[in-house]
Amino acid sequence: MKTESSFSSARWIIQKALPVLAIFAVAACTASDAPVSAILPGEAIPALSDANRGRFLLGRALFERIATQDEGLGPLYNQDRCSSCHDRPTVGGASSASVRVLKATRFMDGRCDRLEALGGDNIQLRVTELFAAHGFGAEDVPLEATDSGYVTAPSLFGLGLIEAIPDSVLLSIADPEDRDGDGISGRLPRMADQRSARFGRKGDAASVEDFVESALRFELGFTTPRYPEEEARNGVPIPEGVDPMPDPEIDAETLGLLTDYVRFLGAPAPEFLGRGPAADSVSQGEALFDQIGCTQCHRPELRTGNAEEPALRDQVIRLYSDLLLHDFGNGVGDLCGPDALPGEFRTPPLWGLRYREHFLHDGSVTDLVEVIDRHSGEAILARVRFQGLTPQAQMMVLRFLRSL
Repeated sequence: MKTESSFSSARWIIQKALPVLAIFAVAACTASDAPVSAILPGEAIPALSDANRGRFLLGRALFERIATQDEGLGPLYNQDRCSSCHDRPTVGGASSASVRVLKATRFMDGRCDRLEALGGDNIQLRVTELFAAHGFGAEDVPLEATDSGYVTAPSLFGLGLIEAIPDSVLLSIADPEDRDGDGISGRLPRMADQRSARFGRKGDAASVEDFVESALRFELGFTTPRYPEEEARNGVPIPEGVDPMPDPEIDAETLGLLTDYVRFLGAPAPEFLGRGPAADSVSQGEALFDQIGCTQCHRPELRTGNAEEPALRDQVIRLYSDLLLHDFGNGVGDLCGPDALPGEFRTPPLWGLRYREHFLHDGSVTDLVEVIDRHSGEAILARVRFQGLTPQAQMMVLRFLRSL
């Protein structure tokens, strides 16, 4: 039987989270009436219904809670709470460069193998004490892998808004055959079941729930109603007696609360500069950003559709992304995805850029000029045009980016 202290029990978190909710409530009530321009990182989307605001707060309490092996953590895992990977600049954001996930894939004959038969592409580097006591260690990169690399966790801000964008909007701007001849051939990635995959560095998940469930399974080692069996260690099944929690360890209600927390996280608004020289330089930088071709992939605006939650419905969102896969250039890719070649990456949204300290999928770059210099493939012309700008014009572009 599941204990009352189980991480997987939503009833437990509702009971234990009430003092936390009391603290959050004042800020939450204020934020619900705030204009979009006042939204700070970590806050819920404006005008959220009272019921869903409650689910947001309960989900956040779960998101920040440390799990233990007695509650189903592991036995193979990377972190013991969701916020360990999503805490920059606050809970729900990106990870620091020191918190990275080791991935490994096999790319042969034009096909991506995520090594599911060998434990999956997520290499879990920690084990519970009980698992170690039975003589088991962390996973290794399989010898069959053609490449491996570290990735940082992306920001979760605005994912519900991204989910609410209809496929038809993304398909209308996709141009996989580059029929217009502009050198940009973005395409909408698909999962094996043909759902569009707009989440993850490579287009790895089709919905916010899929994204959250994947993190629970591979980062914390929890089983779920859809996936009730423990992940194998490099393909070898986990023996009995090393994981005391009955499966599934996460129930549907808890998964739903965590999903709604992420779904209702607001998107941080650009920095408000009012009027004056600073605001003028940002406006000029934005115009230059468009002129040199960056907005061909980093599209300033997309519109959501008829979402179930009214606060997500029919919203113009300034995410600076087309959410499509693009060839980022030969040699920069190390991992493939469900529908992505090693050199292909989904265009990352730029909202909240001013809160980030490390860039690119592996967090290896800290300077925005170097980020631009690393653009190749479909983005090479935009890079060359940026490099051809005067130093003053380049600074305006950078000032604009740092205002997002």
